[in-house]
Amino acid sequence: MPNSIGDNIISILPGDYRASADTATLSTLLGSCVAACLYDPVKRVIGMNHFLLCGTRSLPNSPLLLSESGRYGIHAMELLINAMLKLGAQRPNLRAKVFGGATIIAPKTAGPGVGELNCRFIRSFLDNEKISLMAADLGGIHGRVIYFIPDDFSVLVRRIPKSTEADIARRERRLLAQKQREKRRDKSKDELWD
Repeated sequence: MPNSIGDNIISILPGDYRASADTATLSTLLGSCVAACLYDPVKRVIGMNHFLLCGTRSLPNSPLLLSESGRYGIHAMELLINAMLKLGAQRPNLRAKVFGGATIIAPKTAGPGVGELNCRFIRSFLDNEKISLMAADLGGIHGRVIYFIPDDFSVLVRRIPKSTEADIARRERRLLAQKQREKRRDKSKDELWD
């Protein structure tokens, strides 16, 4: 690894986020998931999230967005932005670099898959929130490992070998299935009172 990555690396897991005003490098492994790397170059605050599914506001008619877990992208973005603001970042200063959204899991139906929906969501979200998009490496068929380096706000991207992508696809299928089970379980707890 290049020296600029440093020894202090914080891994961001799926569904996680981190805001920081120190010198730690933020890193994550992406398949169809998307990571948003936000930064305030004036206050020198950075942050990264890692979300699996986009939100219903961006694509309300998509069959992939019928579960509550479909809101996770919106939730992940708001959590990250709020955490950065608490560390002193100013919303007008925020800049973004976004990564991921590969087609690792083939769509089961005609239309866009999870990766493409995530790519559409993040671009739409940043546009709606007036956050400048400075760099993007979205889509494609390969997973990525990214390192967000706080010194100069650069992001190192490494493509993942095919053998690792199979592991990512299995993990993503497991997470999607878990979210669907949770949604069904939550619906089965509903009671109707007349």
